[in-house]
Amino acid sequence: MQTFVRQRVVMALTGFVAGLCLYILTEVLTRDIVGDRAGLALATLTGAFFAALLAMIGPLAVRRAAMGAAGVAVVTAVLLVWASFRFDEVAGFLNDPVPLLAAAVLCFVPLPFFVAASGPGWRDYPELFLQSWTLVVRYAAAWLFVGVVWGVIWLSDALLSLVGLDLIALVIDADPMPWMITGTVLGLALAVVNEMADIVSPYLVLRLLRLLLPVVLVVMVVFLVALPVQGLSGLFGGISAAFTLLVMCGAAATLVTTAIDQSDAEATQAVPMQRAAQGLALVLPFPAGLAAFAIWLRVEQHGWTPDRLFAATVSILALGYGISYAVAVLRGRGWMARVRQANVTMALALIAAAVVWLTPVLDAQSIAARSQIARFEAGVMGLDDLDLAALDQWGRAGTAARARLDAIAASPGQEALAKRLAAVPAGSTGPIMSDDAEALLADLRAVLPLQPLGATATRDVLLSAIPAEEMRNWLAACRGSLPDGRPGCVMVVADLWTDMPGEEAIMLLREEAGFVRYEGLGMIDGVVQRRSVWSLSGALPDLADGAALIGALQTAPPTLSPAPLNRLGIGGGLVLMP
Repeated sequence: MQTFVRQRVVMALTGFVAGLCLYILTEVLTRDIVGDRAGLALATLTGAFFAALLAMIGPLAVRRAAMGAAGVAVVTAVLLVWASFRFDEVAGFLNDPVPLLAAAVLCFVPLPFFVAASGPGWRDYPELFLQSWTLVVRYAAAWLFVGVVWGVIWLSDALLSLVGLDLIALVIDADPMPWMITGTVLGLALAVVNEMADIVSPYLVLRLLRLLLPVVLVVMVVFLVALPVQGLSGLFGGISAAFTLLVMCGAAATLVTTAIDQSDAEATQAVPMQRAAQGLALVLPFPAGLAAFAIWLRVEQHGWTPDRLFAATVSILALGYGISYAVAVLRGRGWMARVRQANVTMALALIAAAVVWLTPVLDAQSIAARSQIARFEAGVMGLDDLDLAALDQWGRAGTAARARLDAIAASPGQEALAKRLAAVPAGSTGPIMSDDAEALLADLRAVLPLQPLGATATRDVLLSAIPAEEMRNWLAACRGSLPDGRPGCVMVVADLWTDMPGEEAIMLLREEAGFVRYEGLGMIDGVVQRRSVWSLSGALPDLADGAALIGALQTAPPTLSPAPLNRLGIGGGLVLMP
């Protein structure tokens, strides 16, 4: 009993200190007491150290857990700060979630190896399996308890406030208190979960997950059987399909792992479930291979981007799991032991991939920028496909790519490139489009009537701000038709905001029911803005009149004339619409 009490005190104090340190860190960062990179180092060291420490106290003694947590935190912080030098500003680096995901892998995946190294050995699969799943369940249960505690605190405060007592509010409104309460409760909850290891164990979760194994196998088989019949166009039309396949590969590998458990004695003994696990292991290489092929096609068509590099890295890991699982099963007896060994190998490969991603060996922004410029210089990529807004989000490599384009634009015969660079100045905050959005944008450009015909640079900049889901609706409208068979949309580009540099656009879209939708697009300080479109007559042309207007705009660009209005120069400019 005294051991349990001591453990609870130690864990609660550790959580308290963690919360206090994180509060102090937020104060330091918000007041700019240290530089951005020093702040990133401190935040990573603090977060990784306490996350790893709280995870390992219990399975390990406090001193040994602290040593392991310190090692994990230092390595993670050094690599993350090193990778941040790809950008001039840390804020730009943190806009990309992949380095943070790599840091999370480095923080948590090695922990079962540290725990196992202090016991039967760092490659002992039963210990690695148990510690990995225990870590997930412990943290999930502890954070659930933290949420319950805060729910009780807020309800208690609401109840006491009914009788005029604000004691709880006074306590939790003090800046450090929410941090320290959360940390203390989390540490205490983890200690209690450790004590209840026989009850709060991962085995319930593992048994439930096993039930999904035949379901996922059936879905995988149906997908593979239907694929030749339905065709490959949907599969290879965008990178989101590849990510769907990769997520399914991860789910399949997890379910096979739950079925074989930590040893043959604990593995599922039901023959149908064993056969389902074998079947899923044999099927796994096919979706992994299809995902890799889909990514390869996108790279062949459009070159590398950081997203595609990340997808390619994940697909290589998925192929590693799929091939090793399938080979383990095909070799016959003892396949479960070989799958377990493959899991250890692939866990180490995952750690290695996270390390490499944060080093210059796999500088995603640099590789992507070089790829895009090389394709443009080779003539493989046209000017309309050059995503300048994306280059501006790729840190120092993107800046170098911009400089190279500026040099090319200074050459004779590159006036179109110079105009495009001027239309999208460096540092403009256009969004980086996903592969699906890129494909949609290419399709929309192909069918969208434009007036005047040469306003492609403005068109591309403005359309880059449209979300993919909305772009699908616009594309559907353009693929629809007017009564005379012409496309059901048009974009008109003109200098509509005379007090702003550059051009704006009005988009007209005829919906399936015949109504016409009007969209206004412009740019202020490098940011695309959406505005409503109004008619001075009080009503916008719609239905037959709207279709006639779209047709007239497709035939010839309209003339521009000043609006006969004055405004009150106050309150943002008050206008009386005629």
